[in-house]
Amino acid sequence: MSSNPVAETVASLMPRARAELTELVAFKSVADFDQFPKSESEGAANWVADALRTEDFQDVALLDTPDGTQSVYGYLPGPQGAKTVLLYAHYDVQPPLDEAAWATPPFELTERDGRWYGRGAADCKGGVIMHLLALRALKANGGIPVHVKVIAEGSEEMGTGGLERYAEEHPELLAADTVVIGDSGNFRVGLPTVTSTLRGMTLVRVRIDTLEGNLHSGQFGGAAPDALGALIRVLDSLRAEDGSTTVDGLTDESSWDGLRYDEEQFRTDAKVLDGVELIGSGTVADRLWARPAVTVLGIDCPPVVGATPSVQASARALVSLRVPPGVDAAEATKLLQAHLETHTPWGARVHSEQVGQGQAFRADTNSPAYQAMADAMAVAYPGQDMQYAGQGGSIPLCNTLAALYPNAEILLIGLSEPEAQIHAVNESVSPQELERLSVAEALFLRNYAGS
Repeated sequence: MSSNPVAETVASLMPRARAELTELVAFKSVADFDQFPKSESEGAANWVADALRTEDFQDVALLDTPDGTQSVYGYLPGPQGAKTVLLYAHYDVQPPLDEAAWATPPFELTERDGRWYGRGAADCKGGVIMHLLALRALKANGGIPVHVKVIAEGSEEMGTGGLERYAEEHPELLAADTVVIGDSGNFRVGLPTVTSTLRGMTLVRVRIDTLEGNLHSGQFGGAAPDALGALIRVLDSLRAEDGSTTVDGLTDESSWDGLRYDEEQFRTDAKVLDGVELIGSGTVADRLWARPAVTVLGIDCPPVVGATPSVQASARALVSLRVPPGVDAAEATKLLQAHLETHTPWGARVHSEQVGQGQAFRADTNSPAYQAMADAMAVAYPGQDMQYAGQGGSIPLCNTLAALYPNAEILLIGLSEPEAQIHAVNESVSPQELERLSVAEALFLRNYAGS
C-alpha cells in the first residue's frame, strides 16, 4: 500500500482493531433466541453502542425492531452543509454449525496462517470494525468531512426484516445522500470490488402429511404412502438433471455481463471435491449472479442413529430460493409454493408457508459515489482497478433503502471474499483486507465530500 497519512494511521490502529474484533466475536449474537440467549445479542448491541459513543457519536440508540431484535444507531455531525453518508453493518451472525469441526473455538478470535478466525470475523462484525477504523483515520488526519450515520443491524442473517420495517416506519432516520453497505466482499483477496447486484431470496417451509401416525414398514410398507418419500420426490422436482433450478414459471436463462468467474477458480473457492461436477448451466457468473438457485436448507425426519423401521407419517423441509435482479421475490414465492403443491405425489397433504423474503438489488454504477470509491480503491490497492461483481447472497435492506431514498447512491463493499468462508465452519477475515478496505472507505468519504 502506497504511503499516505490515512494508510499509516490505519496501520497503527490494527492492533486495537484486533482487540476490538476479539471482544465483538466473543458474543454469541445469533438472532435465533430458541438456540442462543438473547442476552448475547444484547451484549453485542451494547458493545457497538459504546464504541459509537467513544467516537463522539450523538443520538446513539438501541432501536427495538419489530422482529424482537435491536439495531444500533448513531449520528456524527460533520461540517455545515456537508453531505450525509450512512454506514451499514450487522452484528448478528450465523450459528457456528458443528463446533467440533472448527479448528479453533468459533467465538474466540484466533490468528492462524495470517488470518483471523471466528464466527462473524468477516460477516459482518469485521464490517463494524472497518467503519470504526475509517472514521478514526479521518479524525486523526484533518477530520471527517461529511455527516455520518451508522446503523448496525441485529437480525440480518435471519431474514426477518426487523430493520426494514423499522426504517419504513421512521423514514427520516436513515436518510442519506449515499449508503455504504459494509456486508459484501472482494471478488478475491487483493482485488478491490464493489458489488453491483444482489440476488433476492425467499424462505419457504413445506410440510407433507400422509398418515395419522407412523406405521411398521414391514406390515404396511409398500402400500402406505410415505411422507418422507413424498417430500424427497417434491424436493427432487426443484432441479433438472444437470442441477439447474426448475421452479415452474421461473426463468433460468439470464446471463451476467461483467466480471468473469473462472470455473477452476470457483471449484477451488468452493472446495468442490475432485471428480464432483458443478451444477447448472451457463457460466459460473450466470449461475451465481443472474439466475435463480434453490437450496434445501434442512429436513425434519428421523436421524439415521436411532431410526426405527417405520413408514413416516409427516416430514418437513426448509427451502431457500435465491432470485436475480428483475425477478420480484413475492412473485417467486408464489411460484415456488405452487410448484411444491403441484409436484406433491400420491394426493398427499401439503402445506407451505413463507418464513423470510428479500428483494434483489441492482445499483447505479454511473454515480459520483462510485467514481469516488474507484479513486479511493486505486490508492488503497495500488495497481488494481476497482471491479464490479454480483453477489449471490441477499441483503434485503438495500431495496428498502433504495425505495425510501430513491436519490441516494448505494455502494456495497466488505470483507467476505471467498477465503473467508462465511456461513461455514472456520470463517475468517484477512487482516490485510480489513486494513486496505478501511483505508479505501476513509479516502472515499474524503473524495465524496469534495465531489
